[in-house]
Amino acid sequence: MTLRRQFDLLPVDREFLDEYGLPWETIVDGSQWVLIHDFPVPRGYNHATVTAAIRIETGYPNTELNMVYFFPALVRADGKKIGATEAQQQLDGKTYQRWSRHRTGANPWKIGRDHIGTHVILIEDWLDREFEK
Repeated sequence: MTLRRQFDLLPVDREFLDEYGLPWETIVDGSQWVLIHDFPVPRGYNHATVTAAIRIETGYPNTELNMVYFFPALVRADGKKIGATEAQQQLDGKTYQRWSRHRTGANPWKIGRDHIGTHVILIEDWLDREFEK
């Protein structure tokens, strides 16, 4: 697989993604996106790995990252509904499932501290916490 680098990331983001160890790309498809391939999904979902897409918001890193988009779409193996995942996003010729998840007042975006790496940690937490509901 040839990994595309259609725009540059901040050094902290490149370092995190390289150390994370999964194939990743930067693409421009309406917005700037980071695609992380072979993203591991905890047991209990219909797929063991997916591509996770993160939209790089205008103004980042002073503007927070939020949500995540998965391809293929995830469902729980036990059939329980996953809330706020009905929306779809056409991206890179595929249909991604949007997980509408946002930071809260208790966990705000901190300029100068938060970056793609801290967002990926939140994504991992969102996947795990789905089964606490």
